[in-house]
Parts: sequence; structure tokens; C-alpha cells
Amino acid sequence: MKKIIIPTLFLSLVCFSVKGQVITVERLISEMTDLKTMAEFPNPPFTCKQFSSYDRKSVSPDDKNWFANGDSGQFLQVEDVAGRKEYVMMDAQGPGAIVRIWSANPTGTLRIYLDGSENPVIESPMDVILGGKFPGLPRPIAGEYSKGWNLYFPITYQKSCKVTSDKGGFYYHVNYRTYPPDTKVETFAVDLLKKLSDKIENLAKCLSSPKDCPRVTGGKSNHFSGNLKSSGGGRTEISTSFNGPSAIVGIVMKVKSTNIEAALRGIVLKGYFDDNQTIEAPLGDFFGSAPGINPYESLPLGMLKDGTLYCNWVMPFKKNAKLVFSNYGKLDAEIDAEFTTVPYKWTENTMYFYSKWKVDFDVPTRPMFDYNYLTVYGKGVFGGVAFSIDNPVKDWWGEGDEKIYVDGEKFPSHFGTGTEDYFGYAWCYPVPFTHAYHSQSRCDGPGNFGRTSVNRFHIIDRIPFNTQFKFDMELWHWNANCKVNMAVCSYWYAKEGAKDAFKPIRPEDAVVKPIAAYTPPRVKDAIEGEELKILKVTGKAEPQDWSGLSNDRHLWWHAGMKPGDILTLAFTAPKAGKYRVLARFLSAKDYGIHQISINGSKAGDPMDFYNPEVKPTKEIDLGVFDLKQGENEFTVTVVGANEKAIKAYMFGLDYILLKPVE
Repeated sequence: MKKIIIPTLFLSLVCFSVKGQVITVERLISEMTDLKTMAEFPNPPFTCKQFSSYDRKSVSPDDKNWFANGDSGQFLQVEDVAGRKEYVMMDAQGPGAIVRIWSANPTGTLRIYLDGSENPVIESPMDVILGGKFPGLPRPIAGEYSKGWNLYFPITYQKSCKVTSDKGGFYYHVNYRTYPPDTKVETFAVDLLKKLSDKIENLAKCLSSPKDCPRVTGGKSNHFSGNLKSSGGGRTEISTSFNGPSAIVGIVMKVKSTNIEAALRGIVLKGYFDDNQTIEAPLGDFFGSAPGINPYESLPLGMLKDGTLYCNWVMPFKKNAKLVFSNYGKLDAEIDAEFTTVPYKWTENTMYFYSKWKVDFDVPTRPMFDYNYLTVYGKGVFGGVAFSIDNPVKDWWGEGDEKIYVDGEKFPSHFGTGTEDYFGYAWCYPVPFTHAYHSQSRCDGPGNFGRTSVNRFHIIDRIPFNTQFKFDMELWHWNANCKVNMAVCSYWYAKEGAKDAFKPIRPEDAVVKPIAAYTPPRVKDAIEGEELKILKVTGKAEPQDWSGLSNDRHLWWHAGMKPGDILTLAFTAPKAGKYRVLARFLSAKDYGIHQISINGSKAGDPMDFYNPEVKPTKEIDLGVFDLKQGENEFTVTVVGANEKAIKAYMFGLDYILLKPVE
């Protein structure tokens, strides 16, 4: 192979204790791109936890509400401050640091109070700070990706931290560290953004092109290539070895085969460090996306359009290391790779790198359950996951929440609001994106049908554990009568002697199974809501996928609505005359009461679209109207909301039917 140099991280040869040193914003900024820190158990130690808007009815795995799904508008408390209400998202005692804030619909003014001050250190519209528009916090440190709004940046405090918004009704996560009480932590101030502007600018550049950031110095390059013959039902192997004390800090490789999807699933990477196996995963899954080559670029892993795979995880060892490529598949393949190693000084805090994979085929979507991504016994740090799913229907598969338990917790210290929220996007949005810390690298469609691959890497938000780590993700699929295939590759570091629950990969596991083609159902002669021209709208109206509707889609009116707001749509009649107009709508707990009018004439009384669950209405007779040949107007006016409803006033139109009246 032509030598491809993908620069990886600089690896210091000296590891030292930070006891007595101050935890500063500058230090934590450096951790955001320094993967060496992942291989050393934190010193001083810290915990990493999460506040979120998860449904508070979820209190116990034994309770019927464990999979409750009202994951918005949930807060610690509501406080009166200077004549306004503030909805409290986070209230933590320090010393500590916020390391990530996410929202699906950032609302109101975000205020962050530190160390008991009555004056917020940050006071800004939430969409400004999470959208990469706050001075000193540019993209991609913050930004919107496939409708998910993320800020990755350390906001440090010595004593306490409180985060609020002056408006409720939104989804949020706040991930944060807590240090031991005697730890000295620099309290964040906005002027630090100007003082550290050069480092923040370099951070933004690094996160914008993570495969090139930062550069390794003094590394030794090792070329490796070989042919892997088809297994014939067993396996064939090639391997390469390294001597320590060293660390593998870069892997760049290409695989050639007649079917790259099958090859990247059929070739399994196994890693042995000081004679202990810590890696076992199919190549494609290990490199963060499956099946096939799905381009994305993150800090630790990536796939390029030309088929290059790169890995920047730091993998230290004291004596020896061995990487084995096992072909479990039925195809021949060629491997061409470059490995970069550096000398590494092993300390009492140094840990081994782990990555292991599991797959489950034909998993029924009911009853709901917590699908285990990872369980580890020992001491270490969690670094992230890559997840892929084969979905045979257009229904949304990822309504389930992450639940992360550390050191034997009875209730998870990370309890999320949806699978896509954990992976950094929102609203089940089926559009690929890439970011240094999280990506949706594949989403076949239409909608959420087919194969989807997502990943998230915990760097500044890594999660240390001392005795045990458990990561579950709810399988909460909108379709109760289908089966899915799921595969997950987990990444973590652990001290010698750690144990995990993964079983050895079998040849029958390392396969890509076909998915039948999908054709959405469509109501005969329906004028689809999602296909109508929007003449006037307050807020936002756009198509949204929803299985069970005509064409599996509807027109969804949402965001920023209030009573009196109007949505006007254009629909076409084939000729002038009297028509009975019928329509089907969507109902949900955050939908409003709306008045429908056609060409300025009211279609009966206002209709209440509140329902505790999301479901289509019956086909509703709106009455008889005189229609013009060509374009006519369908107007929706917000009247109010049911007293039981979340006051978002949303509206959904599935279709319109026109029946000529003789």
C-alpha cells in the first residue's frame, strides 16, 4: 500500500501526578484532544455523572414505569429568581466541571451559577451557546448536528454549580465531573475564553479535522500486509507483534475484497497485550461503523471515503503486544496496514485498552428490555461505543434511554432521554453527520428503515469506575411486532485483572444479514400532508416520518407556537365544485386544540388533538366546501391546548381526501 500517514496524538513519555496542582480550564481543554489521558486512571480521581430530563416515573427496574417515556420538561425544581421562574437542570456540589450539555430543543435563556454566586457566569439564549454562536465557543466545540445541540467544553467550579433556563418543556443532558473535596479547581469565568482564545481556536481546528490532530512525534512506523484466505467455515489468521514497554498510538489500514461489507464483518481483529486478550471485534465494527465503509472522522477512530481506516486509541503494554487478523468469512481479503508505536513509561495508573463486540439477531421489540452494551468488573475508564442496527420497518427504533451504573449503583448515574440523544443528535433524524466525539455514519432509509450506524466517544466526559461498570440501553421501538439485529462495539480501559461479560465471536456471528426491501403503505387518492406547499407558517412545519400513517409520513407543525398562530397550506382540486373534505391527523400529549378552515370557512368547531400516546386520529369529515379548480387553502389556527397537554400546541396532518358531491 502507498504509505498513508494519518497523524495521531502526541504521547508524552513522562506521566506524573497532579496532586497539589489546580484543575484548570486550560488543563481540561488539553484533555479534550489528548488520548493519552484515557490510558491513565485519573489523578486526582473524579466521578462523571449526568443530569437529564428523563421521565421521573422511572424509579425501579421492577416497576411498570421503568420504560416511561415522558422525557421532556423534567427538572430538579422550579425557583423564583428576580421575578422570573428558573427551571433547574443541574444542582451539584463541587469541586467539579461541566463537560457536556446537550438538548433537542434548546429553549429560553441558559444561566450557569458557580460557587453560590447570585450572578450567573453565563447568561445567554440556550440555542446561542449550544449552537456555536457564543463568543469564544465556536463550532464544533458547540453546534447543531442532525437536530441535536451539543456543547463540549469544561466549565469548572470549586464549590457548586447550578444550571437553569427561564423556560421549560425541553429535553436536556448535563454531564459533569465531581472531584474529591480537597481538590483545587479553578472557577470558570467568561474572560478565560479570551485569555485562552489561542488554545480554544486550536481546539476548534482539531475537532474540525480530528484525524489530523494532534501530531505524533518520535513514533516508530511498522508496515504490515498479508492475504487472508476464506475460512471455509473455520478461520484463517495472520498476525504482527510488538515489544515493550511501548504503546500502539496509530493504526492506518485498508482492506481489499470483492464484498467490503462482508469482509469487514468477517475479519475479526484480536489484540493481546502482555499475553492478555483485550480486543476482539470485526474490523468494521472496531473502526466505529458497520457494515461496510461509512465515512466519518472522529478523534479516536474514523473511516475515509477512499476506504482508509484509522485508529488513534492509545494501547500501552509493558512487555509485548500481538494483533491477530482472523478471517471467519467466505471471502478472500488483502490487508495493508501501518502501525505507529512509541516508548511508554508504565505507571501505577496505567491501564490496558479494551474493545469487544457482540451481536444479537432477530431480537423481538416486545416486551421492552434493557439491552446490555457493556458490563465490566474491575477498575477502569469507559471510552465509548459504536452501535449498529438492522431495522425492517420505518418505525423509529431508538426511543430507549441509556442507563449507566457505576460501582454497583442501584439507580443509574446516567439516565438519558433517547438513544439518538445519547449519540448526539435528536428527533430520530435520519441524516448522517460526523463530529470528533459522535457520529451517525450510516442511515439507509427511507426514514429510519434499514441499516443505521452511530457512535459516541467519551473523552472529556469519560466515566471512571473502581469496581464495576454497566451500560444498558433500552430497546424501545415504536413497532411492537418486528425483530431487529443489533451489534455493539465497546471501548474502555482497565487495570490488569478486569473481567467482562463478552463471549468469543463465532463464525456464524461475523455476518451481514440481508434486509427485505420496504414499500410504505399509501391511502388511495390521498393528498399527503407532507407533500403540501406551505403558504404561511409561524414556527416550523416539516415532514416527519411516522409508521402507520399514509406514506409513513405526515406534516409536523412544531417549535415556537402559541395561541393565534397560523399554518396555511395549499392543496389542489381537479376541478371547481362541491367536495366533501376528509382528513386524518396525528394526536399526542404535546399537540394542541386547533381550528381548521378551508378557503376561509371554518370546518366545524376547534378540534382537540391531545392524546396520552402518539396515534393517528380516525378519518374526520370536515364538511362540504366549494373548491376552486387548482389551488385551495387549508388553514390551521392554534386555539389552545387540553389542560392535560404539554403546552407545545403541535399539529400533524397525515392526509386530505376530496369526495365530489353531486
